[in-house]
Amino acid sequence: MDNKELWTRTCSKLIAAITSLGYPEELGYQIAKHIGSPQGIERMISYLSHVRPNKVEMVVDEMISIRSEIDAWRDKKASQQANAAYTEMLNSGYNDEDE
Repeated sequence: MDNKELWTRTCSKLIAAITSLGYPEELGYQIAKHIGSPQGIERMISYLSHVRPNKVEMVVDEMISIRSEIDAWRDKKASQQANAAYTEMLNSGYNDEDE
């Protein structure tokens, strides 16, 4: 299964979870679009099925929290890759004194 198909399937599950709580279908689509990753959408579905929030504000707060965690994880990975590249450059003999 490719990523687009996975995203579409997961988005459909989220929309079903959202509408089962009485919220509009468009809210589910917008949440899926904002979160952006199938894994994050699955976390949102899990939250909805376990907590069953009765206020839209709670749903949106969780969406923002999930997205913030995804962004923090991506930033951490980018930082780790940059540090690894810098360390490799230092270890491979890069030396300003030779220039």
